[in-house]
Amino acid sequence: MNYLYYPGCSLEGSALEYNLSTIAFMEAMGIELTEIEDWTCCGASAAESVSHLLSLALPARNLALAETMELDADLMIPCSACYLNLRNVAEKIKKEPDILNEINTVLKEDNLELKGDIQVRHLLDVVATDLGADSLAPKIRKSLDGLSIAPYYGCQCLRPYTVFDDPEKPTTMEPLINVTGARVHAWDMGGKCCGASHMNTKMDVGMELVAAILRAARGADAVVTVCPMCQMNLEAYQKKISATYGEDLSMTILYLPQLIGLAIGLSDKDLRLDLNLSITESFRNKLNNDCVK
Repeated sequence: MNYLYYPGCSLEGSALEYNLSTIAFMEAMGIELTEIEDWTCCGASAAESVSHLLSLALPARNLALAETMELDADLMIPCSACYLNLRNVAEKIKKEPDILNEINTVLKEDNLELKGDIQVRHLLDVVATDLGADSLAPKIRKSLDGLSIAPYYGCQCLRPYTVFDDPEKPTTMEPLINVTGARVHAWDMGGKCCGASHMNTKMDVGMELVAAILRAARGADAVVTVCPMCQMNLEAYQKKISATYGEDLSMTILYLPQLIGLAIGLSDKDLRLDLNLSITESFRNKLNNDCVK
């Protein structure tokens, strides 16, 4: 099984552990990832405020590059914001040929042309749909029995393109958590917004949203994410939020490939748990003692 791979900017910086754990997990599952050559930023959330055409041309360039690769495969993207931007272009050019012409006028300067042949998919979609719990089960080497895990999807991998899950009641991660031996934490916050960039622009709003998520995760041993922005918001501001609200809201936050990677026998080093900002001592103790076998 092979996929074209677009890591995006965050996975080469603040979310390096997401990139490395994804690569390690996929390799362990016998999946080959071929990174798009000469990929560039997709525009994130900033390009739209500068130019609508720019916000389309930046992700379109990466799609056009993917089309030049000598591999007939879907394009897998771990970052939810990158997925949303590239998926938006892929969907828009199907319905608006004039937009495709505008984009290609821009791409011509780089000797590229977008045709629209690449299927854009989120990492979670690939893991849940193409692999699934049945494929993971024979690979489990360490049962995570004794751990309770809260699946957190965030907004952008589910909205507005409801191609693999229900954004109001997402469940895609649940079979993946269960197959590790862990149990799913019962909550209704999996698809709620973490505030995204409000944590930088309107911190009081962002902190309130994150605090609500962390409160709802009480009783779980970890929250598992599939988005660098969500991961950053949930883990990097725990001390500030706890101090602001006068309550301990510390919680382990992991990426999905890290959680599954632990269960299939990958090491902390393979999964770069040293780069996570909020792995609690209680989580480490549970992971290493007899309740996780």
